[in-house]
Amino acid sequence: MPIENFTVVVLRIMVDALFIGVAVLTIGSAIVALETRELVYGAIALAISMLGIAGFFLLLDSPFVAMFQITVYVGAVAVLVIFTVMLVRTQALFSRKEDRRRKAAGIILLLIFIGGIGSLLFVSGLGNPAFTKFNLPAIDIATIGRQMVTYYAPVLILLGLTLAASVIGALALARREDIEQKNERIN
Repeated sequence: MPIENFTVVVLRIMVDALFIGVAVLTIGSAIVALETRELVYGAIALAISMLGIAGFFLLLDSPFVAMFQITVYVGAVAVLVIFTVMLVRTQALFSRKEDRRRKAAGIILLLIFIGGIGSLLFVSGLGNPAFTKFNLPAIDIATIGRQMVTYYAPVLILLGLTLAASVIGALALARREDIEQKNERIN
């Protein structure tokens, strides 16, 4: 066996092992995010799951999308969720009883949904090599970057302002709740 073939085989094994590791991390942390009773741990697990999705983009040789995933979803959305949960901690969030029938119905609905989507993808023939014969233009990352800074800049600014407004709203709700609890203690 020539040395070039050996390195190709080793690299394929390493990529497969890395894919399995990222998949286990992503799916495992998503399950923890759904199943944990403590909201802060659920938000942290959600951030880890989003990091796993960025890992998939890196494995697909798409570092621009991976960094965008980390910046927007992990850096903004997950941190916003964590701060909101930490600021607006009420007993009502933690005292809700779990209904096993609703959980079982959700799992059954999830399996039906995944099965339906999987069967649609299988029937669609996306894996067929003849499907890739279309002459699509190459993706230019510089053009995407230019459009994000020029054409999509107002949308990104609006998204940033929306996230800032939601943090301010969470702070206002937490402050109002503290004032209401103090008034109830006094009366």
